[in-house]
Amino acid sequence: MKKILVIEDDINVRQNILDLLYAEELNAIEAENGRLGLQLAQTEIPDLIICDVMMPELDGYGVLEALRQNPITTVIPLIFLTAKSDKIDFRQGMELGADDYLIKPFTRAELLAAISCRLEKKIKIDQQTQKKLDDLRNSITLSLPHEMRTPLNGILGFSQILMEESELLDSQAVREMAEYIYQSGERLFQLIQNFLLHAELKIIATDPDRIKLLQTQVTIFPTDTFTNLINETVQKAGREADLYTNFQSCNLRISAKNLYKIIEELIDNAVKFSPPGTPIQVKNDCINNHVILSFIDHGRGMTAEQIAELGAYRQFERKLHEQQGSGLGLIIAKQLAELHGGQFHIQSQPQEKTIVKVTLLCGTPEICIYDDQYNLFQTEN
Repeated sequence: MKKILVIEDDINVRQNILDLLYAEELNAIEAENGRLGLQLAQTEIPDLIICDVMMPELDGYGVLEALRQNPITTVIPLIFLTAKSDKIDFRQGMELGADDYLIKPFTRAELLAAISCRLEKKIKIDQQTQKKLDDLRNSITLSLPHEMRTPLNGILGFSQILMEESELLDSQAVREMAEYIYQSGERLFQLIQNFLLHAELKIIATDPDRIKLLQTQVTIFPTDTFTNLINETVQKAGREADLYTNFQSCNLRISAKNLYKIIEELIDNAVKFSPPGTPIQVKNDCINNHVILSFIDHGRGMTAEQIAELGAYRQFERKLHEQQGSGLGLIIAKQLAELHGGQFHIQSQPQEKTIVKVTLLCGTPEICIYDDQYNLFQTEN
């Protein structure tokens, strides 16, 4: 049974609404002012709130503003009741996140129609949210065991052979197995690091102070560290001849560490999902106080639907394309770009061409700090 909270200081109006809701077999709870109504909303978590605008102690706008600032109550639909019909009043409520308005006096049919509309909309939103959660759970269920099992199997299998047959193996065989164990461990470590980073970025996105701190950092681009990262990635895949770069010197409003991570993930993605012999282009353009980093490859690409559904733990068409990777690289690059006030955009034609663009703000350095980890200068405003 749907629960509806009625916040109304006029006892006669409140009782009439309650009687109507009871007659429709709806579970109704009441509050005689905004302060009590806000407390009930936060403890009872109703499916819908019907709230008067003009009330003592805390008016309807104050109630709505407080509800929208609380992650638990922010999605509860709210219908305002008001004796005013001024456009300014409507605009104020809508800007705060009101879902509907009813002008007093209203009819039984008008109230029921508004309630029905908002409850149906909430059901659809809940269903969409549940579907996304189910899809995410399925993606995690399918992705995590596979991604972790593959390197673990290599580590366990070869280490067991080394323990049981070490006396029978020559030094070359031992070295090859040790290298495979190391590579598997490195892959597993990288996977775990990406999952932890993705979770950390989710947390940072809810903290305005940490976001502000991120956006004060400025990094010089390009440097040997960044160009070496790109060159070494293509060299490991034996694709030095496929790489084309074109860089302009600039300052980016992002930390060296986070810029390194974006480039690392996107160049790795371009190499991994395009065949040898096809060009990979990396460039940057400076336009109107923004820098656009572009990564272009000619691999299998993505459909518009796949781009729209881009999310963590998803690797499209895994059964057809068995590349290593949890699908987190693109979403981490997107998270980092957006946390720094930038944008992330993908253009792709399946089996032809994919362009991944990261747009970041230019920065004006005032203090230059040497970053030991990345062997480059990083600046802070």
